[in-house]
Amino acid sequence: MDYETPIRQVRALTADMGTPHLIDNSTLQVYLELQGWEDGARWAVLRAAADALEAVAVSEVLVAKKIRTQDLSTDGPAVAEALRKQALTLRARADDEDPDLEGGFEIIDTGAGIRHEAEEWRVGF
Repeated sequence: MDYETPIRQVRALTADMGTPHLIDNSTLQVYLELQGWEDGARWAVLRAAADALEAVAVSEVLVAKKIRTQDLSTDGPAVAEALRKQALTLRARADDEDPDLEGGFEIIDTGAGIRHEAEEWRVGF
C-alpha cells in the first residue's frame, strides 16, 4: 500500500486498511480538509485520523451497544472508549507537531468592571 497520500496515512493511523473500509475516501477527505490539509500540514493527518476514530466510536456505540448472549458478547461502549483514547493520543501528537500552538498560552485582559463568579453583587437603594 502506498502511504504517500494523506488518505492512506489516515487509514494507517486508524488501522482501516481492510476491505471494505470502515470509512470511505470522500469522508476521510472531508476530515483532512476540515483539519487544514490543504497547507500540507502533517498534524492535519493526525487530527483527521482522530476525527475518523471518533466517528467510528460513535458508530460503535449506536450500532454495537453492549450485548451478551449464551455464546456471544460484545461491548460497543468499551470499544468506543478505547477508540476515543486513541483519538486523544493522536490529537496530542498533532498538538506537539503544530508550530502554531507553540506549547504555550496567552493571557488576555478581559477588561475592567467585569464581575467574577465569586464576587458579591450589591445593589444600593
